[in-house]
Amino acid sequence: MSRTPSVLVVGGGTAGNSFAVLARRAGMDVDLVEVKEDWNAYGSGITLQGNALRVLREVGVWDRVAEQGASTDGVSIVTPAGDVVFTQQDVRTGGDDLPATVGMQRPALQRILIDAVRASGTRVRLGTTVEKLTQDGSGVDVVFTDGTSGRYDLVVAADGIGSRTRAAIGVTERPEPTGMAIWRAPAPRPAGVERTHLAYGGPAFIAGFCPTGEDTVYAYLVEANRDRASIDPATYADEMRALAAGYGGHWTQIRESLTDPSQINYTWFDRHLVEGDWHRGRVVLVGDAAHACPPTIAQGAAMSLEDVSVLVELLRTHEVWDDALLRRYRSRRIERVRTVVDASVQIGRWQLDGVRDADVPGLMGRTMNILKELP
Repeated sequence: MSRTPSVLVVGGGTAGNSFAVLARRAGMDVDLVEVKEDWNAYGSGITLQGNALRVLREVGVWDRVAEQGASTDGVSIVTPAGDVVFTQQDVRTGGDDLPATVGMQRPALQRILIDAVRASGTRVRLGTTVEKLTQDGSGVDVVFTDGTSGRYDLVVAADGIGSRTRAAIGVTERPEPTGMAIWRAPAPRPAGVERTHLAYGGPAFIAGFCPTGEDTVYAYLVEANRDRASIDPATYADEMRALAAGYGGHWTQIRESLTDPSQINYTWFDRHLVEGDWHRGRVVLVGDAAHACPPTIAQGAAMSLEDVSVLVELLRTHEVWDDALLRRYRSRRIERVRTVVDASVQIGRWQLDGVRDADVPGLMGRTMNILKELP
């Protein structure tokens, strides 16, 4: 383009924030709208694999992530009683110069990305989202919920698994529950915890925790999903503590800390993958708006971050932003994303079906080795 291209980013989560920073660095004029007035700065914990860290380094925030998170290179498989069965080294999917994994508190990652967006010169409006989209061959006219309007060369839908933008442009695929759900909470880091611990079996399918800093962990319990309307949020601490009672070792200390229901999140696992085009005209989906999967191999954030890296690369290196270019973006991503989605769902399905000889380590290892390659 002979002039500075304009881009609207809908959604200020990990994908949207990272896209905004990379797009500004590539010389684009960027607006970002986020429907939540607090800019989504909440949550328990997040596990970032090496391929996610590679993109965060590209965004320019790796040093702060390393400083505020906890880097690890292995996972200990333990019994429900807490005894270590074996420790497996993780694949360094981001390259040998990055850790295999960094665990961190999700609000900390969001604050780091918010600071990067602000510093990039992106124009940000909170408590605002898209009301209406109208396209022609050269751009998108947008009416916002605050009554203002604008015109853009491209709209990037990074508004999550329940994306309103996806529905507005006529993409019909919707997330489907897998039959599992997860309880998540931040907790104090027990002495001696150096890496992620995972117990398969006991009252939950998976009981795990991941260091997220010097003094904190992100604890989670995976069970068959229940009717969310039947669980009073005021009882979330009681519910998670009761499920955790079946686990020993470090879980004894973690369980005692689960007292504040407002700090506990209960979420169903979903499978989501848009099989057709990831765009309509000049509106394109990234991250969870296009695909999402259970966190059984901790690749959700990584897949979203890879999306924005690939998309910005293509936009930066091509003068014409057309259907062919946006289809090229999808073609670069679809099989890699499908591999992750299918593997993540398969691990859960084996557990739901009670398959005792399932090759979970083998499937995870094969998937991670694929992800070592650049997207």
